[in-house]
Amino acid sequence: MTGFGQSTQDDGRVQINAEIKSLNSKFLDLSLRLPKIFSDKEIEVRNLISESLERGKVSISIEYLPHGDESIKQSYNETLFVAYYTELKKLADKVGAPHENLFQQALNSPDVVQSNIKEDSSEDEWKKVKACITDAIKKCNTFRQDEGKSLETMLRECIGVIQRELKNVEVLDPKRVERIRERLKNNIAAFFGEEGFDTNRLEQEIIFYIEKLDINEEKVRLRSHLDYFTQVLGEAQSNGKKLGFISQEIGREINTIGSKANDSTIQKHVVLMKDELEKIKEQLNNVL
Repeated sequence: MTGFGQSTQDDGRVQINAEIKSLNSKFLDLSLRLPKIFSDKEIEVRNLISESLERGKVSISIEYLPHGDESIKQSYNETLFVAYYTELKKLADKVGAPHENLFQQALNSPDVVQSNIKEDSSEDEWKKVKACITDAIKKCNTFRQDEGKSLETMLRECIGVIQRELKNVEVLDPKRVERIRERLKNNIAAFFGEEGFDTNRLEQEIIFYIEKLDINEEKVRLRSHLDYFTQVLGEAQSNGKKLGFISQEIGREINTIGSKANDSTIQKHVVLMKDELEKIKEQLNNVL
């Protein structure tokens, strides 16, 4: 489910920024960017996020910016630099090479430049960063919840449309059966003409044929699936997968009604139900 959360804390000595973005995904796919001094906390951050954000393609970015830090970020091993420079100068003199680039080459030699940046963090520093991350996660979840409410409204509207179209099918179905009965009688009468036919036998064949086209069971099951979908939608726990399974059953009944009805008028309502069901399936990717 999509979501966004951002938190900033500044105590005058350091500014901490935490930003979380979440996109749709069937599983939790986490991308994490931490300052180097908190690299040992990566597993803890991952666990913190997985406990709160169950699913989604989640990216989190943490910035740790100390204020007024004017200390030199690197130092130089002077003894080692002189040794490199001296050796390079000897080699240059032996082959008659110029000395212009010797300084830079010696400076870039291994272990001459040494970093003064602190590579570990104190527990107090980490507590501040963790609090900022927790706040960003909370805001991301709030974003998701707001989106979820809008999504719930949309899903209920789609289910309502399918229920309405099902009622239209229920009204049209008896007329469909009667049309089939009359059409069969007229076709048989025209075929046999004056030769006549066995009325009882005809009625039996008509009943057998209409039973093959009967959609009463499908209508009952579809209505039950729609009610169950609405019930699960209102439950507190996460039920995205269950809603997906129910939508598959809804689609199966709609398709069967369309194929068995063999009626152009009913087929129009079936098409509308299918259209709403596709909207539901598309949006269920956003439900945890």
